[in-house]
Amino acid sequence: MQDGDAEAIEGLQAYLARPEHKGERLDRFLAVMVPTLSRTRLKALILDGRVTIDGARADDPGRKVDAGQEIALDVPPPVPPEPAGEEIPLDVVFEDNQLLVLDKPAGLVVHPAAGHDTGTLVNALIAHCGDSLSGIGGVRRPGIVHRLDKDTTGLLVVAKTDLAHKKLADQFADHGRTGPLERAYRAVVWGVPPRKHGTVDAKLDRSNKHRDRMAVVSGEKGRDAITHYEIEEVFTGSNGEPVASLITCRLETGRTHQIRVHMAHLGHPLVGDSLYGGGFRTKATLLAPEARAIVEEFPRQALHAALLGFAHPATDEEMVFESELPDDLQRLIEALRQGS
Repeated sequence: MQDGDAEAIEGLQAYLARPEHKGERLDRFLAVMVPTLSRTRLKALILDGRVTIDGARADDPGRKVDAGQEIALDVPPPVPPEPAGEEIPLDVVFEDNQLLVLDKPAGLVVHPAAGHDTGTLVNALIAHCGDSLSGIGGVRRPGIVHRLDKDTTGLLVVAKTDLAHKKLADQFADHGRTGPLERAYRAVVWGVPPRKHGTVDAKLDRSNKHRDRMAVVSGEKGRDAITHYEIEEVFTGSNGEPVASLITCRLETGRTHQIRVHMAHLGHPLVGDSLYGGGFRTKATLLAPEARAIVEEFPRQALHAALLGFAHPATDEEMVFESELPDDLQRLIEALRQGS
């Protein structure tokens, strides 16, 4: 264990906080201990869960250090500055010389980040498109105009030219207020929302307690976020009481984890969402045994980007794409239908 300045090396390093470090921010402490890493890089490592204090994960860069604590930093090996192309199968719904529309499977990360430097959609796109991808997003996310969470399935548009990227990004920034942009998601949530049609208008910001989560915030803090939902179907348990619902959500804004956080805020988190709805899994006990097993084992948030509409960046033609529910969501819904 070290208690002074040290050169950053690859792998696990541990540092002892001395009395003069008491009350210092975690990221500032590490910036002194590891001067060869930038504070921005250290913050990213903290948020990625690569720092522990006395053996417990510490994912808040602003956490205060106390004297005598052991702070461990796990520095991952260096990666190439630009992602490499990888032959990963893509479900291409539409493609021309300006853009392509994909149907993303569950488990595919959109762009490289800490912990996911290979095997991403960007790696697949580089192999599929060569040098034609837009570079506006930067070398780590070429062509990416918007994103879906790793375990969210469905439709995604990718820009192949800088002009297409700019025009598509403008449409997403406008959120369809003055143009044809349209996004609809289908989700399975626990319980039944209070009305058949409803709107959640609640600002979102990163959680102060859990830096890997978003949270509803009040006052001036946060960014505007509006989700419109409609109940499609209600599923009942063996006692005849409602257990879950199939809903359609339409976005008026596009914030990180927006649907997942907004539905959890209503008290109806998505089935399979361990980040925002882990405490609701006990509702599966209301189902018949076979249905209960399928629901309890569902490995991801039950969310699918089912509809995507926008104006073509070169022709202004209105384009609308729809995607059927993937097999795993279909099985989940069938299990819930048979749950009583």
